[in-house]
Amino acid sequence: MKPIRVLLADDQELFREGLSTLLSVQPGLEVVGEASNGQEALQRVKTLQPDVVLMDLRMPVLGGVEATRRVRASEPRCQVIVLTTFDDDEEVFEALRAGAAGYLLKDAPLEKLLEAIRAAARGESFLQPSIAAKVVAEFTRLSRERPPAVPPLVEPLSDRECEVLRHLACGRSNKEIAAALNLAEGTVKNHMSNILGKLGALDRTQAALKARELGLI
Repeated sequence: MKPIRVLLADDQELFREGLSTLLSVQPGLEVVGEASNGQEALQRVKTLQPDVVLMDLRMPVLGGVEATRRVRASEPRCQVIVLTTFDDDEEVFEALRAGAAGYLLKDAPLEKLLEAIRAAARGESFLQPSIAAKVVAEFTRLSRERPPAVPPLVEPLSDRECEVLRHLACGRSNKEIAAALNLAEGTVKNHMSNILGKLGALDRTQAALKARELGLI
């Protein structure tokens, strides 16, 4: 199996070097390059063709949100995970609207970062619980201001799928959900596929938001 090719985009050289060292010894990962600002990140993405970019938000020349938007527009196969010190609500929402597949803070455990990278490489989204809570809270606020007209599900979720969905909305990974429900991780993955299909959602974040619309969580 080919390793996941990772590009690091951050204006702090010491942080990039430390992260590169940590990720380079992880099985199945390959750090293919670094960038010190968003413009450099765009250039490196074109030449190095990474699978995943770890993108800081506040960088000189071109910031992380706009860089994410341009990467997703020019190289849709490449996924972007925001890895930053900041969790301001507006920055979280702007990054997700720009197409980021994940949003983690720099103090997140290495295990969570590895989960996010591997999830992004599979085309899945990943939000750490504190960020997922912000997204759900903002959606709830908007829903109260403008109640959406959401058609009912053609096929209802099973009780088990509802359990999985509630854990998903809390930002838990498939592995964490499997442990909480005493299921095999593959079983959780199958439930997740069924949930996405029944909700008509493209990814986990969209599924959580749509479930909130329908009053399922």
